[in-house]
Amino acid sequence: MKLLISIVQDADTQKLVKELMSKKYRVTKLASTGGFLKSGNTTLLIGVEEEKVEEVINIIEGICKSREVKKGVNVGGATVFVMDIDKFKRV
Repeated sequence: MKLLISIVQDADTQKLVKELMSKKYRVTKLASTGGFLKSGNTTLLIGVEEEKVEEVINIIEGICKSREVKKGVNVGGATVFVMDIDKFKRV
């Protein structure tokens, strides 16, 4: 089991969560702020089986695109951390 922690721009969050949920991935959404320009971000926690990690990353890459907010300044994309999970239990 893996835990993906994905930090995405607020502008991409709704579409990304909708796409992940349509593919039956469970997502926990946390509001966050930081990074360049202190813009609004969302941190997503996504638990998946190891063989599904690349599929989830591909979904994130397909939706979270970099965009120019002013001349020469790009924001967007996503930062994804993949962590091993020793135990997972849904109660």
